[in-house]
Amino acid sequence: MTEPLLFTKRDDGVAIVSTNDDPLNRMTLAYIDMLSEVVEDIAADPTIRAFVITAEGDTNFSVGMNLKQLPEGLKRAGSVDAFFDQRLDLISRIETMGKPSVATLFGHCLGGGIELPLGCTFRLAAEEGANIGLPEMDLGSTPAWGGSARLAKTVGRHHALDMILRAKTLTGPEALAIGLVNEVWPMADLKNRAIALAVDLATQPRLAVKGMLDALHDAEHKTLDELLAAERAAVHLTSDTPDAKEGMMAFLEKRKPVFNQDV
Repeated sequence: MTEPLLFTKRDDGVAIVSTNDDPLNRMTLAYIDMLSEVVEDIAADPTIRAFVITAEGDTNFSVGMNLKQLPEGLKRAGSVDAFFDQRLDLISRIETMGKPSVATLFGHCLGGGIELPLGCTFRLAAEEGANIGLPEMDLGSTPAWGGSARLAKTVGRHHALDMILRAKTLTGPEALAIGLVNEVWPMADLKNRAIALAVDLATQPRLAVKGMLDALHDAEHKTLDELLAAERAAVHLTSDTPDAKEGMMAFLEKRKPVFNQDV
């Protein structure tokens, strides 16, 4: 039986997680189970400092959940809430583990195919062919993997309701225009650019990166005093670390710092 996802740990501090169900790249029950385990492995491995979430092939990032498996999933979970909580917990873990993540959006990115990337630090989209949206309204339902909440936080209530209530999909450039993605690239370059971004992030001082990811998590809903306190916590986290010493020494010696030598 084909593995639902492929996991690659590189020697430059980057890991790649790729859905292995080309061309649809459905988020099956087995995929969610395996991704949950892989995410915990990434979180626990100090040598992995950034990771990419992508999919095999160049047709679709993901058409979302395999809806035919919904009855089986509900039966296994025991309740509707337990079923969806597994997915919410998974996306929250990606979002809050303190390591930057980069998602690639190409072809269909529907339902869970955008809800999962919404938990990532960066989203890069294909310049051509991307079809990004939450189509649940056309199924008589609503987003259930945190899509409405994270979409509204990312692009604002107006754009979120426009997409959700009309089951509207966006191209890569349209998603960039409203702040849903950070960059767009030709499909031929997209995955390599995502890996290059992850490599760049992995060269940054890992504790400083974690400090900022923690400090700015949910920043739009924190007061200035809360954000200042979170920033101070990051200062304490990074004070007198090997990376802080290396950064200062590199500055004085007028050279590029080499961080994460203690990992």
